[in-house]
Amino acid sequence: MNDKRKLLEIPNEALESVNRFLLDENNPLINDLFRLLDKYGGIETINKKAEEASKLENLLEKLGKKNSGYVKDIEWLISQRENKSFISVADYRKRILGDRASDVSFNEDFAVTLELSACQYFPFFIDIVKDAIENQKLVPGRIIRVRNMKEQEEDGDLLAMAAAMQVIGASWVETLDTKGTAPGPDGLPVNVHLGGPDTITGYFGGVGQPNEYALKWIDEYLYYYTNYGIKQVLNVNPGTVLLGYFIYKLGINNEFKISVFMGNDNPYSCLWTLLTAKLFAREDGTSPLIGFNLSNAVNNQTLELSAYIRKPFGFEDVVRLEHHITECWKSIVRQPYDRRDELIELAKNVKNISAKHEGANVEVDEKREHPTDILEYFAAKKDLIDAGLWDALRINHIDRNDAVNSTAKALTENGLAFIAAKNLHH
Repeated sequence: MNDKRKLLEIPNEALESVNRFLLDENNPLINDLFRLLDKYGGIETINKKAEEASKLENLLEKLGKKNSGYVKDIEWLISQRENKSFISVADYRKRILGDRASDVSFNEDFAVTLELSACQYFPFFIDIVKDAIENQKLVPGRIIRVRNMKEQEEDGDLLAMAAAMQVIGASWVETLDTKGTAPGPDGLPVNVHLGGPDTITGYFGGVGQPNEYALKWIDEYLYYYTNYGIKQVLNVNPGTVLLGYFIYKLGINNEFKISVFMGNDNPYSCLWTLLTAKLFAREDGTSPLIGFNLSNAVNNQTLELSAYIRKPFGFEDVVRLEHHITECWKSIVRQPYDRRDELIELAKNVKNISAKHEGANVEVDEKREHPTDILEYFAAKKDLIDAGLWDALRINHIDRNDAVNSTAKALTENGLAFIAAKNLHH
């Protein structure tokens, strides 16, 4: 058996051939990437611009030119944070457990990050915050966004959310426009052979960034990174995942999360992903792969084996395993979809995971006149308003955060810790 296992060892010659390929001065794949980095002034300039752009005062200055009303919302949010208007984790636990709270030892090393997806519009985020203050609920510690970047750049949502996330102490992810499911930032279709849902089976052959669009994705990332300090984005394609590793290894301080749309649905696909991350990690052991969202089809065993893979690579504190607990009622999975009970068991044994809530609680969503629908993520704001859906979408967003709070309650009742917005609750 040991002799057979030895056959899996990667020989030095194989590693050397990879290095020779990457370091070849005539390599067009790497040279094209270098030209793109030079377009933005080189690595040091790119990071400096991003650091400056991400400062709260600079975000608010830009936001004032886009939407002064949003600046007042951010100032109000800061005041509520300073006035300690939000329930603390300690008080939340007392609210759920009563006098028992002081007897429970919560292991913060296994705290589950509360994740909301997708929080599309800044006004709806403010609604969630107001609801949290009024009803002593939690604001999540991680927020995913899947809104058209150019659209939200124009109306100020991009700047407002970037500022708000700093204020509340949450991590967040944006989704670039260079993806196969929609026209790219230049207005041209990323995948010319695909249309809407009527061609959905075509997406199985490549949903992300065909041909030259892998580099266009990096180009778009560097634009938002240097102009707005947007650091973490969704990643849906093996090519752009690899490019994300490359630019981090070269010195760009980028981060990304791998989307559920990548379809990592078994331990071996997770090994492939984490193996590549290890090969291109920095000398300090870090990787730009911050979040790893496995397929909705995975069970706890696959998540546990993914954690098993993650640990010897030194990624236990680097790569968060993200798991859908609720899903949009329409257009993505068979319903009812509720993984909360499985999460409770998983959270006892696996560190650094997040509980992602894409839909409302099942018993809520199934009764809504307009339940959550993932196809609305890709619709233009104007089209949604013209269709008379704005108020319904607002309700959907609050429903999603109620699902987040249901998970926090279940975790607490089982003596398990969670991570909410750090500057508000912890």
